[in-house]
Amino acid sequence: MFDATTENAPGRTILFLNGPNLNLLGVREPDKYGSTTLREVEETVAKTLSAHGLTARFVQSNHEGVLVDAIHAARTECGAIVINPAAFTHTSVALRDAIAAAALPTIELHITNVHKREEFRHHSYISAVADAVIVGAGTHGYILAALHVAHLLVG
Repeated sequence: MFDATTENAPGRTILFLNGPNLNLLGVREPDKYGSTTLREVEETVAKTLSAHGLTARFVQSNHEGVLVDAIHAARTECGAIVINPAAFTHTSVALRDAIAAAALPTIELHITNVHKREEFRHHSYISAVADAVIVGAGTHGYILAALHVAHLLVG
């Protein structure tokens, strides 16, 4: 976990969650996901948010419960959530319910356009509880999500 927060700033910290296999970003199927690493994405997002007076907390896990716990903590520690649930998009009612319970602005993010991929990827349990969905913009989607959160929270 990379935490770009410099202080406890409830409402000014944005939780960026990344699900299974995203720790391999930049190495796994670069033709599909690009060559930018997750660490590089995190550094760029932190800089983008900093320009708006916001900070980022980053959590990547291949374990669903770790992500659920991070969402629960965000209820009192963060102002918004950006989540790339990866494969959990299509399987996790637990993540969906945790996001609904958190009651924070939430952006669902996917590097690829899931609607142009296999049929099973077309359904998301997360979309129904997300305020916005960004798909197919590559890793630039993380910057778009950061900018959208800044717009929502700062104006």
